[in-house]
Amino acid sequence: MRYLPSRHFGGARANRSVLYSFMNYLLDSDRRELRQGGALVSVEPQVFDLLHYLIRHRERVVSKDELLAAIWQGRIISDATLSSRINAARAAIGDNGEAQRLIRTVLRKGIRFVGAVREAEWPSAASAAAEPAFAPSERPSIAVLPFVNMSGDPQQEYFVDGITEDIITALSKLRWLLVIARNSTFVYKGRAVPIRQVGAELGARYILEGSVRKSGDQVRATGQLVEAETGNHLWAERYDREIRGIFAVQDEITQRVVMAVDPAVRMSELRRTTRKPPGNLDAWDHFLRGSSSFFLFRKPDMAVAREQFERAIELDPYFATAHARLAMAHVLDAALDWSETPQASLEAAYRAARRAVELDDLDASAYVALAYAVLHMRRYEPALDAARRAVDLNPNFHDAQFALGSSLTYASHPDEAVQVFACALRLSPHDSFAWATHGLAGLAHYIAGRYQDAIAAAEKAMNLRPRYVLARAIDVAARAHLGQVAEAAARLAGISPSSLAKLARLPLRSEADLRHLLDGLHKAGSRDQ
Repeated sequence: MRYLPSRHFGGARANRSVLYSFMNYLLDSDRRELRQGGALVSVEPQVFDLLHYLIRHRERVVSKDELLAAIWQGRIISDATLSSRINAARAAIGDNGEAQRLIRTVLRKGIRFVGAVREAEWPSAASAAAEPAFAPSERPSIAVLPFVNMSGDPQQEYFVDGITEDIITALSKLRWLLVIARNSTFVYKGRAVPIRQVGAELGARYILEGSVRKSGDQVRATGQLVEAETGNHLWAERYDREIRGIFAVQDEITQRVVMAVDPAVRMSELRRTTRKPPGNLDAWDHFLRGSSSFFLFRKPDMAVAREQFERAIELDPYFATAHARLAMAHVLDAALDWSETPQASLEAAYRAARRAVELDDLDASAYVALAYAVLHMRRYEPALDAARRAVDLNPNFHDAQFALGSSLTYASHPDEAVQVFACALRLSPHDSFAWATHGLAGLAHYIAGRYQDAIAAAEKAMNLRPRYVLARAIDVAARAHLGQVAEAAARLAGISPSSLAKLARLPLRSEADLRHLLDGLHKAGSRDQ
C-alpha cells in the first residue's frame, strides 16, 4: 500500500492519524478518507464512521445498540436505516450482504469486521518526501481545485469556496467517478502548482479548475477540465449570471458544470480505452466499450454491449454500474422486440438491477435500471419508488429524471410527468437522446388531453429523430382529435401497420389511456385496434 505524502493531509495533525489498510483500501481515521488504490472513494460521514468503528473493534462482534450509541449518539433510527448504512459500508469497500467477505452479520448478535487489517501512522516529514504518490486507479478520478476568487474582495471567499464544495458534492453523486475529497484539494488553495504535479500527488486523472468574479449583481464563473497527465484541455466554459439569490446562483453554476464535466470525462475515457489492445482491457474498459455499443441503440450492437458488460462483471463482480447497464440492455431487448424471449429478458434485467442496488444503494443508475425493469413488467408503484429514489440520490442526473418522467407517464400521472421531463431537458438541453424526452412528454400531454401541446412536443421529437414511431403516432392522433383529419390521414400513411401494431404493447397502466391513443389513430384512418 502506498501512502500519500503527509503534507496533503495537514502536516503535524495528519501525522497523529491512524491508518488502516485492508485489501486495496486505505482508511485514514483522522481525515475521514477512504481510498482505493490511488483514488478517493466517496463515503457518507455516517457510513465512514460506521466502517471506522467496526475496523477499530474488529476483534469482537459489535451489537446494534452499541452502533447506535457510538455512531448516532443513541438517537432512534429504524432497522431499515441501519441496514442501509451497513450495506453502504460494504459497498464502499467492495463487499456485499451475500458474500460478507469483510463485514459479516452474526445472527442475533450484531456485525463484525473480519478482513485482515494493517495499522500504521503517517510517515515522518523526512520519509514522506521519499514516498511516491498513489498509483492511478483503473477507474477515472477527478480533483476539483479551489476556484479562484477574482473579485479582489476577501469577503467573497465564502461564496467562491461554496461553489467549489458544491461541485465536489455533486460530482460525488456520479458513482462511476472517483472524486478526491475537499480536504485533499483545498491544500492547493492560493498556490500555483503545475497540473501534472497535482494529478500525480492526488492520484487524479482529471483536474477541474476555475474562477469566480462577483461584481455588484453580476457573477461570472469560468471552468476548465484538464487531463492531468497530458495537460490537454477537454472542456472550458464561462457562465454569466445575474444574482437573484446567492444559493440559486451557486446551484445553477454547479449544475451546469457537472452536466458538462460528466460527458467530457466519459468521452475522454472512451478514447483512452479504444487505444488499448483488446488483450489488455480491465473491467472499466469493457464497461466503456459496452456503453459505446449500447448507445447506438441497434439490435446487433446491443448484443455486443451485453457481452462487454458481462465481461466487465466477470472481472469485477462488485461493479454496480456495470450490472445496472447490463439490466438496461436487457430491458431494451424486451421493449424493442429484439429478444425472442422478452419475458426472460425482463427477468434477467430485474436480477441485474437488483444486484446493482445490493452492491451500491447510493448509485442512482442502479435505481434507474430497476425502475425500467419493473416498469416493463407492469409493476408501476415499485417503478415509481425506484425512479424517485434515483432522483433523490442525484437530482442533477438526467437519466434519473427521465426514468421518473417515463414511469409517471405510463402510470397515468401526466401532469407531474410533464414537469419532470421539463427538468430533464433543462439538465441536458443538448442530450443526444432528447428526442425520447420530447416524445414521452408528448405522450403525457396527449393522455392529459392537451393535443396542441402534444403536437408541439412530438414535432420536436421528430425533428431530432424523423422515424420515431411513438412521436409520429402522437402527432397523428392529436391532429385527428383536433379535427385536422385530412392532415392526420396523410401523416398516418407514412407509418407502417406493423409499427402501429407495436403501440398496443406500450406499458400503459390505464386501458383507457391506450384506448385514447388508438381512438385518435382510428379517427385518422387506422384500422389497427
